[in-house]
Amino acid sequence: MSTTYTSESQVETAYQTLRDTFRSGRTRELAWRKWQLKQLWWLLEDNEQRIIDALHHDLHRHPFESVLSELRGIKMDLLDHVQNIEKWTADQVPDCPLPMKWLLRPTIRYEPLGVALIIGPWNYPTSLIFQPLIAAITAGCAVMLKPSEITVATQDLMVELIPKYMDSSAIQVVTGGAAETGSLLARKFDHIFFTGSVNVARHVAAAAAKNLTPTTLELGGQCPAIVTKSADIEAAARDIAWIKFVNSGQICLSVNHVFVHPDVEKQLLERLTFYFNKYFKEGEEGMTRIVNQRNYDRLKGLLEKTDGRVETDAALSNEKRQIPPSVVSNVNMKDTLLSEELFGSICPVMTSATQDAIDSINSLPAPLGLYIFGHDHTEIDHIISSTQSGGVTVNLVALHAAIPGAPFGGVGESGHGYYHGQWGFKEFSHMRTIARPRPLISKLSALAHPPYSMDGLKWLRVKNGLGFKREWTLEDERRVSSRGKLLKISSRAINVLVVLVSLGLLDYKSNQRLGLLRRALGAVEYARTWFG
Repeated sequence: MSTTYTSESQVETAYQTLRDTFRSGRTRELAWRKWQLKQLWWLLEDNEQRIIDALHHDLHRHPFESVLSELRGIKMDLLDHVQNIEKWTADQVPDCPLPMKWLLRPTIRYEPLGVALIIGPWNYPTSLIFQPLIAAITAGCAVMLKPSEITVATQDLMVELIPKYMDSSAIQVVTGGAAETGSLLARKFDHIFFTGSVNVARHVAAAAAKNLTPTTLELGGQCPAIVTKSADIEAAARDIAWIKFVNSGQICLSVNHVFVHPDVEKQLLERLTFYFNKYFKEGEEGMTRIVNQRNYDRLKGLLEKTDGRVETDAALSNEKRQIPPSVVSNVNMKDTLLSEELFGSICPVMTSATQDAIDSINSLPAPLGLYIFGHDHTEIDHIISSTQSGGVTVNLVALHAAIPGAPFGGVGESGHGYYHGQWGFKEFSHMRTIARPRPLISKLSALAHPPYSMDGLKWLRVKNGLGFKREWTLEDERRVSSRGKLLKISSRAINVLVVLVSLGLLDYKSNQRLGLLRRALGAVEYARTWFG
């Protein structure tokens, strides 16, 4: 495996090549973008086994898991972009008043930001490079890729395959460690997409700020799970154990710790321990290793220092760099296990009522994911509205990150910016508003030219056409808002009735004998059922 990094002169040559290509307009052509997306498909299709082997070499990951968690997602995203690229890149007409549309003929054009830098992590070294790349290609950017130097086999395979399949004038791969990445970041890119830790993200953001370069930061955080007393304990334990087993918990979306209601704590600990032991016993040989000795020692040290009780019984293996899935009970927020994002297969469990769990979550930086297990919808909505996180999944784990058409990203210290599907395309695009005013506008605009006259102010004044009052209080606003919701529901009910009558589904004469009141109540009930 290669340990030689891309030289400074090679990096500079690659950077200038990308700059020249973007200026030439080559990457803006829609045909070029489609061609490159399809080339990436064939790169994956032709080399699937080699990619799986590289991931196994780097992480000792089971082939099934690599296909499930990396290759499948990349291919689905690719097909989504190929299928929708023409629709996404088409000029849009802004939602403005009809007279303005006619007079100004405005459009919004999505234009590529320019030369983008994508820095990938080691935990998912293919998907977290290729999925941002897909978005950047669709947007029409030239791209420099910097895969993780920790997963050497995967990095080397990218260095070999990308020039064979992709257009090297517009897509380049460079390698390097921390020092080389620092030098790379000193260059002016038009967008930087980084996936990794919060600490490294601070350096990336600081370097980008010197050039006023926009960034997308996909980070992580201490993603909590809340198991309420209304939860299906069996399902909750099974799903939490699974996400801690996958990639040995080395996932930005993995459950970091669990809050469980006192009424169901005993049952949850029992079933968590069962599933943790079961998955490890049956899947030990296919379990991903901790990526390197430093991270293994870190996790081992956290386990040794905890004041909690380890419920599972499997032994650690320094030789295999293996931390078996470990349930730790009797933990509090001051425990060493809560001092940082674990990024491993350790699962601290804390007894906590729902409101106490909310307060604990809010005492930490906003996580990338929040997982709520329960069937009390009022309680679930209260948890969601009382916390912050990149996304939420109820009664499962991490599913919010796999919904087609939905944005994926963090908030606060879990990152900023979005990708997946159209959201990634937008992240690498500039929305350029274009106005083509009709000649009449030129004549009207002369009214705003000097010399100024106070007589002209009357046509500049903006009137309150919405009818809100100066003396309104918060209670007035709540009352008016509630009335507005009722009016919307009533309006929808009327619309539904009109449609049904138009379709001949309601016959006025046959229903006349039911009486006005009965029909009105039926309409309201229908609307309530239909619109929730």
